[in-house]
This record gives sequence, C-alpha cells and structure tokens, in this order.
Amino acid sequence: MDYMLIGQRIRKFRKARGLSQEVLAEQVNISTTHMSHIETGSTKLSLPVLVSIATVLEVSTDDILIEGRIDPRQAYSEIATVLDQCSLREARIIADLVINTKKSLEKNL
Repeated sequence: MDYMLIGQRIRKFRKARGLSQEVLAEQVNISTTHMSHIETGSTKLSLPVLVSIATVLEVSTDDILIEGRIDPRQAYSEIATVLDQCSLREARIIADLVINTKKSLEKNL
C-alpha cells in the first residue's frame, strides 16, 4: 500500500472541502502533526482514522485508497473553488473552455 499516494488523495479531498489540516485533524480527533504525517505518507493510518477522515471529507474509503474513481461532487467542488478566485472575465473564459471541451469530447468519444 502506497501511503504517500493515500496522503496525497486525502490532501486533495481536504483542500477541495476548504478545510485546513488543523480543522480536519480536530474533527477526526487526531493531532495536526499526525494529520501532516498522514498526508506526507510518513506514517501509516489506522482503519478507524481512515474511516473518520472519509466521513468528515464526505468521500468513500475507496476514494481515498483507490486512484481513478472520480466523484462528480468532488469535481464540482474543485471547479467552484477555482471560480471563486476568478474575476468575472476569467470565470467566463473558463466556462467557455469547459463547454467547448465537453463538445469536443462528445464528438471524439
């Protein structure tokens, strides 16, 4: 099991939810240092901690353990985070890119 990849996935889900390591650690009832070590893959995490993290992040344990499964809610959250940081003009350009990318995918898949 690659704990570094698991930690990277946890970090990705945490950031998508807009949570700091401190807040997630508090909600999972572990220290911030332990959460940092989990995210960097320098420590293993127990099954109860894995389940607690998944519950707080509103993802399945499979989402944390297995690469490749995409939850649409996760994608929406990531896009919303990016758009929140954009000007109106930037947001319109991004929306146009998404629309045109979707059209291109529909033609080519």
